[in-house]
Amino acid sequence: MPQSLSNIIIHLIFSTKERRTLLDDSWRPNLHQYITGILRSYKAPLLRVNSVSDHIHIAFQLPRTQNISHLVKEIKVGSSIWIKQKQNQQLFQWQQGYGAFSVSPNHVDGLIKYIDNQEVHHQKISFQDEFRHLLKRYHVDFDERYIWD
Repeated sequence: MPQSLSNIIIHLIFSTKERRTLLDDSWRPNLHQYITGILRSYKAPLLRVNSVSDHIHIAFQLPRTQNISHLVKEIKVGSSIWIKQKQNQQLFQWQQGYGAFSVSPNHVDGLIKYIDNQEVHHQKISFQDEFRHLLKRYHVDFDERYIWD
C-alpha cells in the first residue's frame, strides 16, 4: 500500500501539580484556544478540550507522523509558558505525568459529551477518583504511589 492512513483518537488528561486549583474560569477558554493552536500546528485535529480548576481533558486525532509523548510535551510546555506569561502565574506547573487513552471512533460522541460535562461531573467526583476510574476502565495497570505529584 503506497499510502499511510490512520485514525487514532486520543483522550488526554493531566492535572495541575498537586491538583492545585489554578485554572481560573475567567481565562480557561483562552487556554483552550491556545492549546487548539498547538495541536493545529502539529496537524492534530482537536475534537474537544475542556478543563476545570485543577485539570484538563483534551480529545484529538493523533497524526500518523507524531508520537504521543512528544505532542503531550509540546502541549504542556507551551500552555505552561502561556499561563505564566499571560496570566501572571509564575509558579504554575502541570503535573509531571498524564493519562492518554485510545478511543474508538464509534465512541467519540460520548467522549465529547463527557468532556463537555466536566463542571457538573466534578461536583460529584474528585479528579483522583475520576482518573482511577479511567485507568481501570481502559485496563491500565498502575501503582497508586506513582500517579500523583
